[in-house]
Amino acid sequence: MKNLFLIFSSVPKIATDDYVGFTFFLGCMAMMAAAAFFFLSMNSFDKKWRTSILVSGLITFIAAVHYWYMRDYWYAHEQSPTFFRYVDWLLTVPLMCVEFYLILKVAGAKKSLMWRLIVLSVVMLVTGYLGEAVYRDQAWLWGLISGIAYFIIVYDIWFGKAKKIAEEAGGAVLSAHKTLCWFVLVGWAIYPIGYMAGTPGWYEGIFGGLAMDVVYNIGDAINKIGFGLVVYNLAVKSSANS
Repeated sequence: MKNLFLIFSSVPKIATDDYVGFTFFLGCMAMMAAAAFFFLSMNSFDKKWRTSILVSGLITFIAAVHYWYMRDYWYAHEQSPTFFRYVDWLLTVPLMCVEFYLILKVAGAKKSLMWRLIVLSVVMLVTGYLGEAVYRDQAWLWGLISGIAYFIIVYDIWFGKAKKIAEEAGGAVLSAHKTLCWFVLVGWAIYPIGYMAGTPGWYEGIFGGLAMDVVYNIGDAINKIGFGLVVYNLAVKSSANS
């Protein structure tokens, strides 16, 4: 009982107007629930889809762990946990790129496609971190480089080899690919908005009033859980038809 009391007595209080703290807590719980769902549902599918569901579970589990730390960091310092956030992204965003390869693997996608997307995502994230945390006076330049890598990813999945492979596969694979493409085009666009809200530049007059962490937290929950649900739905349809 004493240990239980210590645990609950150390839980930080959340102010009613602390929207950043609220979204950190909500994001942590949502990611945990999603990870449990994906892990527990793995054995419900054919073997060829289990890796995809496993990756979905890993993405949300890694995010849940980082959100736990980021939530505590925010309560302790009331500062954006930039370092923890980018560590999370450096693990989870490449895994989201792996999801594209895994759903297209059944249609003959090669590992070169996966590695291209992974390298581009790492470039996007590393340059984003440099602009947001290291060279803030040149944030616009590093953000531009990060944005170029992002748009190359968008082009590859919407118009490049990934799109052609998805069209050849057709059916549920093509439908899932299109949905993931929309997540990258629209959902991932939330991150540049958060970046501009938290760094100095010509865009301050447009995005300067936004709460950077709230934007990032909402974007993470939508994109990471949404990615997993798209893959889950594809696995359900494919297993039912086999």
